[in-house]
Amino acid sequence: MSYSSLESCLVDLEKNGQLVRVKEEVDPYLEMAAIHLRVYEMGGPALLFENVKGSQYRAASNIFGTLDRSKFIFRETLAQVQKLIELKGDPIKAVKQPLQNIRTGFAALKALPLKDPWNKPVLYREIKISDLPLIHHWPMDGGAFVTLPQVYTEDIDQPGIMKANLGMYRIQLNGNDYQKDKEIGLHYQLHRGIGVHQTKANKKGLPLKVSCFIGGPPSHTVAAVMPLPEGISEMTFAGVLGGRRFRYTYQDGFCLSTDADFVITGEVYPSENKPEGPFGDHLGYYSLQHPFPLMRVHKVYAKKNAIWPFTVVGRPPQEDTSFGQLIHEITGDAIPQEIPGVKEVHAVDAAGVHPLLLAIGSERYTPYLPTKQPAELLTIANHILGTGQLSLAKFLFITADDTQQLTTHHVREFFEYIFERINLTRDIHFYTNTTIDTLDYSGTGLNTGSKVVFAAYGDIQRTLAKELPSAITSLSGFGQACLAMPGVVCLQADSYIDADHTVKQIEQLNAQLQHQLPELAGIVQIVLCDDTSFTAATLGNYLWVTYTRSNPSHDIHGIASFIRNKHWGCDGPMVVDARIKPHHAPAVVKDPATEQKIDRLFAKGGSLYGIS
Repeated sequence: MSYSSLESCLVDLEKNGQLVRVKEEVDPYLEMAAIHLRVYEMGGPALLFENVKGSQYRAASNIFGTLDRSKFIFRETLAQVQKLIELKGDPIKAVKQPLQNIRTGFAALKALPLKDPWNKPVLYREIKISDLPLIHHWPMDGGAFVTLPQVYTEDIDQPGIMKANLGMYRIQLNGNDYQKDKEIGLHYQLHRGIGVHQTKANKKGLPLKVSCFIGGPPSHTVAAVMPLPEGISEMTFAGVLGGRRFRYTYQDGFCLSTDADFVITGEVYPSENKPEGPFGDHLGYYSLQHPFPLMRVHKVYAKKNAIWPFTVVGRPPQEDTSFGQLIHEITGDAIPQEIPGVKEVHAVDAAGVHPLLLAIGSERYTPYLPTKQPAELLTIANHILGTGQLSLAKFLFITADDTQQLTTHHVREFFEYIFERINLTRDIHFYTNTTIDTLDYSGTGLNTGSKVVFAAYGDIQRTLAKELPSAITSLSGFGQACLAMPGVVCLQADSYIDADHTVKQIEQLNAQLQHQLPELAGIVQIVLCDDTSFTAATLGNYLWVTYTRSNPSHDIHGIASFIRNKHWGCDGPMVVDARIKPHHAPAVVKDPATEQKIDRLFAKGGSLYGIS
């Protein structure tokens, strides 16, 4: 179905039993976010808040809360978008099968943005930032944030919508040192198109014009998070996915999405930053306060009866998990087409997406050798770590599967396959003093840390232990040990103090285990934990703790480890120090008082009573 607005989508969801209206007054300070989180955890419907305290505008959330709901929203266009992406990888199909692909050609016509200087519903009213629903998501957040923005910028050297960038970069609306209604914070991370645009504007000494679209047809929101190849306009993708051309105009030199519910326009001047954050982010921790670009507000517009869409991020899974699932549903084999030899790539949501990447590639370089070992996989790994947002990966596990039975989306089975085959003296490859995700605080500074590639291929090297060996259970100086999965031990250790103290702890562990390697043959990984029971309780806990709380170059150790010709390896299990360090950001935690306040909505007589 082609939606001309956010409201038309919400009405459709309501008709089909996938939306609930919250009629009671709700507080944008913590309360709305807490309601959203609880409903999302229940697998519940989209929400329309009709009475937002302190604002005349309604708000909506959980619109993309499940993959099924996202597929329902785009039920009439999804197949055509998938076909277009497939044809981009093999366009000769359109020539060979013109009748089968004629509908795809018509769908592609929707890609052309439509400049409409006459129809401008978003200019219905000019308002102030303080008129908006100022949603404060987590207790330690620095202020209210826009969490579903579509941030539009143009290339100063090639102006116009076809060379523009549309991205989802969080916007801080108030708090910190921002002047009320005059300044807002613009946070963006590495490998984002807006950074290229700002760099070009800075070199000319000119401000970068920025337009923040909020709301509008749901395809616009999805377009802002799509990892499109450089040079392809997100506005063209929005038109195809929405079955409706992206409509725009210009006002005071700023581009406006005329179908948006709200538009905030402003300028970012060279070297003009202010502290932004903290913000509870999608890794499950707070992104701390740092200097980020300051946007001087020009004007704020709202359409008649505008609706403010929002989401809440935190420890995965959250609503942005469904975004990732939808992107995978849309793109299918796009990554394998882009990187030769790659068959599958999976950014693991439970570990916060960027910290942990699983991949299956090909191994065709040395078929003449009797011993199977990684070769082509190492080339592919370098290509992956040099490609777009995949380059933000911190831990990359890559293998090849001659049986074609393995998939990266069965995470436990994938790890067991790798751990059965990995040669710990050969297959661990570090990248030190490099860039990591802006939101990842396990490194040595903002955007600074290390990466590691585990490239395993060949015959099975070991049978993974399904019980704790006595060498582990008899350790002194350490606490409880539990198996997180076959071959992986979670081991309780004293709280982290500093690097020197950690060296002594690893030496103590080594002294007790390095002479018992035969007994440890089935153990590949020992994870040092603050809370062993929690870490080992579920696969999700293991993934979240191990891969978000460790910096490979600093926190991977080994039993009987060595450095030979600058290559690191170990004869016994590797040891990952996944304890919380002093420089780590705190984890996001719900506010108990707010949780108690929102119980009224779920009690008998409340708007959300009985939902599931």
